[in-house]
Amino acid sequence: MKASQSRQSPAEWEESAPLLPQAVRELPAGRRQFHKERLMARIQQDIQQDSQQGIQSDVQQGEGAVVGRPVRAKARRFRLPRPAFALPVMALTLTSAVVVGTVLNNGGGGARSGGVATGPALTTPVGAATTKGVSHLLDQVSLAAAATATHPTLKPGQFVYIESEDAKTFVKTVDGKSSLAGSAPHRRQIWQSADGTEGWLIDPSVNDSSEGETLSLPDEQGDTPKADVGHPSYDFLAGLTTDPDQLLKLIYKETRGQGNTPDQQAFETIGGMLVESYPPAELYAALFKAAAKIPGVVVVNDAKDAIGRSGVAVARLDETSGAREEWIFDRKTHAFLGERTVQVKAVSEAGVVMKPGTVRFTTAVTRRAIVDGMKQTPARNG
Repeated sequence: MKASQSRQSPAEWEESAPLLPQAVRELPAGRRQFHKERLMARIQQDIQQDSQQGIQSDVQQGEGAVVGRPVRAKARRFRLPRPAFALPVMALTLTSAVVVGTVLNNGGGGARSGGVATGPALTTPVGAATTKGVSHLLDQVSLAAAATATHPTLKPGQFVYIESEDAKTFVKTVDGKSSLAGSAPHRRQIWQSADGTEGWLIDPSVNDSSEGETLSLPDEQGDTPKADVGHPSYDFLAGLTTDPDQLLKLIYKETRGQGNTPDQQAFETIGGMLVESYPPAELYAALFKAAAKIPGVVVVNDAKDAIGRSGVAVARLDETSGAREEWIFDRKTHAFLGERTVQVKAVSEAGVVMKPGTVRFTTAVTRRAIVDGMKQTPARNG
């Protein structure tokens, strides 16, 4: 649940520095980013309610200034911070599927994205997409999900544990000159209680501490946001309908006004539930059946996750951003491997051209389990 980057993470909400109290800036990086997401999500909701668009703002975070895109209410980015994408500001007229942060480096040496060393931008051949076989593939994925060993039910005191390998492409600026760079795949570990009020994150792209940061609630403002389709807890997921039609109807309703289009937002919301959550088995299968009903969903026959595992992808192109979100499955078992966002159409961000084939973000889910305590990891077989 992408807790994005964001997405999180994958951490992709529009940010306005003057709105953040000074006390928050003194928090450790991971915890600070967590609360920034929540604060900016509330700001984002207010902006949506007022139907305001095109507002520009500037922000500074840590060592780097960040440039990004127009406001998007990407539901899954309100989850616990997915990958450590730098928070964007609104700029240009481009809306991106995944935020590209800017890292400033005023001297020599390699730029760093948080605590992760960086290198060239991540690229891949743009796989051909087809609508042929979408329903059949998702039916197979759904059947495989339903046939998988029953997902365990969380007991009091237990936690969902998810381990992944994440990487991203971002804009770096050295001595005033901007270019694309990519972070090496790095391990990300997250724990979350059944109700979502207790959690822990270890991610070197968020901060350099090997101990990680708490994600437990309430936050420093005393707030405990309720779970929803955009930031689901295990308990929330367990209470959802498993009827695909009703499930999709709920997702459209709960994400109304978010994203570039209702269909794209629905697809990305389901994707968020696949990556960094542990849906009960029946719901897991229903999510795939619901996704098959979204217009514009395609099959990409050749895709790789963050650790190079090859598979077939279910995908959808965001026509506004020119980026395609791909859910990657094993060809034989149809097990979910991970997701990535690939630029399909050339765009310009922060004065840098992002060419087709640029991998904006990629993740490989390597472990998903129920554990008995915070920061406990499941035993490895073999």
